[in-house]
Order: sequence, then structure tokens, then C-alpha cells
Amino acid sequence: MKNVILTPNPYRDKNFQTVRNAMQILKDAGVNARLCLPFEVDRTYDLPKDLRFSRLERELPNAEMVICFGGDGTILHMAKAATRKGIPILGVNIGTMGFMAELESTELDKLALIAKGNYTLDSRMMLDVTVQRDRDIIFHDICLNDVVVTKGAVARIVHLEVKCDGVRAMESGGDGVIISTPTGSTAYNFSAGGPIVEPEAKNIIITPICAHEVGSRCIVASDKRVVTVGMVHNARRNAYLSVDGGRAVRLNMGDVATIKKSHLETKLVRIKDRSFYDVVSAKFQK
Repeated sequence: MKNVILTPNPYRDKNFQTVRNAMQILKDAGVNARLCLPFEVDRTYDLPKDLRFSRLERELPNAEMVICFGGDGTILHMAKAATRKGIPILGVNIGTMGFMAELESTELDKLALIAKGNYTLDSRMMLDVTVQRDRDIIFHDICLNDVVVTKGAVARIVHLEVKCDGVRAMESGGDGVIISTPTGSTAYNFSAGGPIVEPEAKNIIITPICAHEVGSRCIVASDKRVVTVGMVHNARRNAYLSVDGGRAVRLNMGDVATIKKSHLETKLVRIKDRSFYDVVSAKFQK
């Protein structure tokens, strides 16, 4: 391992102290580390003058690994760009939950192990998401955690129909529905009452949000299924779709969101020898 990208969340890593320490550890281990911001920061934010930041798109082609410093949101933000380039991600948690992170900020010394190749890679299923309006594709993206179709901020019910391979699987009135990967099962899906699913499992989890029907229940579908979501014909409102917590896309009556397994997989770096159930116990018992 010679070239890595470090992407610190400036709103989490105060004064970039964690990433500074990581850079020194990696330098001592013979690893060339380049700093890149994982997203655009507010123009009023003052970046430290003694740190040099490169552009992510410039550094990705030559990188062998991306190390994210922040919470799960930082990892999710980086997952798309890194995965499209086939580059694995190592997460260092400076957030609250940090479920996908491999290391805590107090374990930076373990970064020296990657210089010797002492790590493994976990493959995480992703979803491919499209929204079709009439004959046009108005939205396309991939996600690592989930696709959420909701009613928006107004206190009202949205009526949605969910189909699997063209067969109606659920019709629900409520706050919306979550279509999740196993990785995302411990995020919004879990908060909405959905099941925890092992990351190695190959499933698509469909969970209604605050459903108004007694019979509305979570569905754990095969990764071979093609899931579609649309508003039922008598609905009078718009719905909103977001991918991995990103900017919402408004859905009109007749729009169809299609969600299926992506051919891409995110690679997460593992250094520590621990079970998924160790992580569940540690994170949810804080």
C-alpha cells in the first residue's frame, strides 16, 4: 500500500487534529497520503492554511484506498465515487454511531497495518435506483444504505404501492417506505421497526414508515427482485425520494421508482478481527 486518500469531515474533525495524527502515522509507515474534502464546505468555513487539500477527482485514479474521518454519513458520501473507481474505503469514526467505521479515533495506531497489507475487504451490496416519468428517466443513482420515499415535511399521509417483479407486495398509507440494503438495515430501517440483517446477506428490505394500516409489515425480499414504488391512483399529493440521505427528488403522480441490486459493490476495509454481532452489541449498547 503506497497511495491513500484521507477525507476528513471538517465539521466532525475539529482543527483536523485526527487526520493530522493519521497522516503522521501513515508517513512513518511509508504510505503517501493525500488530503481531500469529502464534500463542498460552506464558503465561510476557514480551512487551515498549513494543510494542502487536493481535488478528489484528481487523486482517485491513483489511489489504492480512501480513509474517511467522520460518521456514517461521511462514508456514505464517499462510497459512490470510490466504488465507481473500485477503491476500498476504511472508516475512522468521529461521529456518534459510526456503524460502518472500522476504527475509532482512539485506534489510529492500527492504520500502520495497512502499509503491510494486513487487512481484508468486505463486499457490501448496493442498490441501483431510477425514477421514470412517462418515457424519460429523470433520476438515476446508486446507494449503499437505503432509498426512502416519504411524504415530505407536511403532516399528512402519502399512499404508496410497492411491487416486487411487477406483483403488488404492499399498499400502504403513512409517512412513506424505506428500501434498504443489509448494510442500511441498522440505519433508518432499524428506527422504523425493520429487522437487522447481516451485511453478508443478499436481501432487499422493504419497511413502511408509520403505516396507517394494521396489516402493513416489513418484507425481506431476495436480491434478485426488482422493486417498484409509486403513488396509488387516488393519491392527491406528491412524494419525495432520497438516496442515502441525499437531496430529495419530487415524485409526481404516475412516476415510478425502480430499485434493484446494483452490479457495483462497495468494499469496506477490515483490520480488526470482530464479528458483525460484536459491532451490533457495541454500537447499540452505548
